[in-house]
Amino acid sequence: MRDLAVTMIMVIGLLAAVRRPYYGALLWVWVSVMNPHRLGWGFAYEQPFAQLAVVFTLLGMLLHSKDVRWPGGSPFYTLIVLVLWMGLTTFTAILIEPSLERYLFVLKIIFMTFIVAMVVRTREEIINLVLVLVMSIGYFGVKGGIFTLRGGGSERVWGPPGSVIEGNNELAVAIIMILPLLYFLAQEAHGAFPKAIASRIGVKWLKRGLYAVMALCAVSALGSQSRGALLATASMVLVLWWRSEKKLGLTIALVLAIPLVLAFMPKSWHSRMQTIETYEEDRSAMGRINAWTMAFNIATHRPTGAGFATAAPIIYAQYAPDPSFVLVAHSIYFQVLGEHGFIGLGFYLLMWGLTYAMAGRIVRSGKQRPDLKWAVSLANMIKVSLVGFAVGGAFLSLAYWDFPFYLMVVVVVLERLVGEKLAQRKMSMASQSAELQAVKLA
Repeated sequence: MRDLAVTMIMVIGLLAAVRRPYYGALLWVWVSVMNPHRLGWGFAYEQPFAQLAVVFTLLGMLLHSKDVRWPGGSPFYTLIVLVLWMGLTTFTAILIEPSLERYLFVLKIIFMTFIVAMVVRTREEIINLVLVLVMSIGYFGVKGGIFTLRGGGSERVWGPPGSVIEGNNELAVAIIMILPLLYFLAQEAHGAFPKAIASRIGVKWLKRGLYAVMALCAVSALGSQSRGALLATASMVLVLWWRSEKKLGLTIALVLAIPLVLAFMPKSWHSRMQTIETYEEDRSAMGRINAWTMAFNIATHRPTGAGFATAAPIIYAQYAPDPSFVLVAHSIYFQVLGEHGFIGLGFYLLMWGLTYAMAGRIVRSGKQRPDLKWAVSLANMIKVSLVGFAVGGAFLSLAYWDFPFYLMVVVVVLERLVGEKLAQRKMSMASQSAELQAVKLA
């Protein structure tokens, strides 16, 4: 049944993509983030749905070139430089063949990031992209929340099979990152959903439903027993509290909710969280430190890094303190550092720093405009999501995960849209002023 449902959605989406490439972009995002075909057990499991989404999206772009526009924006230009640098580090890699294979995989992700940015233009399209991202991860968050409540925190939920967030730790960070986006959708429920849905269900019930999804997602993230997810959650809550205009109310809610949540979680959860303080006794934590030290040693000896394939015995034997403990970087920062050196890490951090700063500019430029309230709210929530990625990603190898890149797309397109709205307003005011001046002179 699942296979048939996914296939029908794919067929409808592919046909729609030919008439409007934007639908093809949404289809690609859905398939790449959620991997819905891998949730079935039949004929759809191995179907090349991602490739089909790419082909039909490109076909739609060729047939409707007027709907395509270069996104621009400093984060994207920095991304281009980073991609070129990664090409250099690939061809100077210690293990060239596996590094080249991984480089081509990353190129596909980056290529489709640009494609999505080129066909998303309007408020409706931006919000629909956010909806697809939220639903793609929210499915696992709701499922995980139910499992956690049913099992008293002893059951874990896994992510899309064959994806970078298949593991419970990676999925937990993904779930945490959609919480601010869910909050945005709840606050803008009257305009975020199609009128037919909003009128049928009611805005009040839509909000309640979104808040319920948020609660289940939060429970799922905690129930994952991921220490990185706990730290990411704490950092996001701190940012939300700092930016909130109702700090007292939020403080009271946290004071009441946190003890209840902690009391509900099983002993295994508390034992695992306590290892944050006693990391020297945790083999997993020490393995990460070994990998991080190796990444630093590589970067200090090789300006271009070791290439994408760093988790190999031959590289560990040369650069790791403990050559016998071979482990992936488990950190977006040390992952990029070991693979592409200090220069590559600099470009990577600059790209996300520019994205965060751009979201800040949207907030500052649109906060005095009631008609741009939704854009300000979305930019603020994306900043919170990026904080979650920055903290949670410090303990996971998610440097090339496509979800954050789509948040970058939203920010870049959002700034362009806000800029156009502000420019139109200035032109309108200038025209009115000129007319008044003409009347006075007459």
